[in-house]
Amino acid sequence: MTVTRSNTNLYVQVINDAEGKTLASISTLEKEFVDLKPNTEGAAKLGEAFGKRLQEKSITTVVFDRNGYLYHGVVKALADGTRKAGIIF
Repeated sequence: MTVTRSNTNLYVQVINDAEGKTLASISTLEKEFVDLKPNTEGAAKLGEAFGKRLQEKSITTVVFDRNGYLYHGVVKALADGTRKAGIIF
């Protein structure tokens, strides 16, 4: 699970490194999440939605790559939301 963030958006994706394929992705640019702000509250909601999306694809375990960002605030809220949906890191 790779996290990328900007001042206006959050992007999360799960990639199979062996095949180089993106298995699932989500961002605040999608129609249903466009109203979410890139703060801790929005990140938690996005994380929960991403966790549900991963479970639909039968993905239960991922490796968390915070992409150089400190593990606090928005990144931590995103991870906690994903864990809340049942995904194991």
